[in-house]
Amino acid sequence: MNKEFMQQQIDISIVIPLLNEEESLPELTQWINRVMESHGFIYEVILVDDGSTDASWKVIQELSGQYPQVRGIRFNRNYGKSAALNTGFKETKGRVVITMDADLQDSPEEIPAMYDMIVREQFDLVSGWKKKRYDPLSKTLPTKLFNAATRKISRIKLHDFNCGLKAYDQRVVKSIEVYGEMHRYIPVIAKWNGFSKIGEKVVQHRERKFGTTKFGLERFVYGFLDLMSITFVSRFKKRPMHFFGSMGTLSFLLGFLISFWLIAEKVYYSFQNLPVRNVTDQPLFFLALVAVIVGVQLFLAGFLAEMISLSGKKENEYLIRDTVRI
Repeated sequence: MNKEFMQQQIDISIVIPLLNEEESLPELTQWINRVMESHGFIYEVILVDDGSTDASWKVIQELSGQYPQVRGIRFNRNYGKSAALNTGFKETKGRVVITMDADLQDSPEEIPAMYDMIVREQFDLVSGWKKKRYDPLSKTLPTKLFNAATRKISRIKLHDFNCGLKAYDQRVVKSIEVYGEMHRYIPVIAKWNGFSKIGEKVVQHRERKFGTTKFGLERFVYGFLDLMSITFVSRFKKRPMHFFGSMGTLSFLLGFLISFWLIAEKVYYSFQNLPVRNVTDQPLFFLALVAVIVGVQLFLAGFLAEMISLSGKKENEYLIRDTVRI
């Protein structure tokens, strides 16, 4: 990237994670350049090679020489889409950050409208919605179930959380950490970091022109587990005792009340000279003891989690939006 370009104020940063997409990269880069120049945008493209085994990196090097806006990052091995996005986000300099896939199924023609939604309509994040898809039923049906579950849990009204084509205010990508398989839940992460103005735009979905998909059905299983993980961490990272303590208290009280009732029943029937089974002969008594023990363990787990959280925390990670006369 030449010095003259680096000194310019960049309007749009486009982050593209890729794996074995040597055939689509030249066409995609040319298409992006045509759209950006026709709208007068100053832009950069960050291509993140996630451990490709084909000639993708060689193509990126050639494209970087041809287009001063193109930058390349190459991983030593395949780390996953989340790692590629997180690394790309750190390198962005644009006012608006766009993410898209490298397989030509996302259209760069959508970028100007998404840019306007961020800059003019003041959205923090705009997610694409592939309303008409060109994927087989084996992919679209699980996707619908996945999106419905995520909407229910996160309370974010998006139809397509996993769409690769998204637009962000730069503050969003500089404030979030994406890891594991969390790229599917960037809108959820953004919301829980205070970026609540999240919009959606219907985008064109094109048939894959080259290669094959890099994701299998196991992504939906991992996706559900990741959703549970991010829900728990986001809500209870700063206060683990609220979760473990609440669960432990409920379990302890339930076990204690059942045990008390069984013992009281035994005493009452004894005074009335009525036949009654020994407390220890009733399976419910042992279930109550288990509930008491589990309750105590959960309560202790909450204390330990609080201590670990405090000892590993150097400072509070609070995002400051604006300041005046500090």
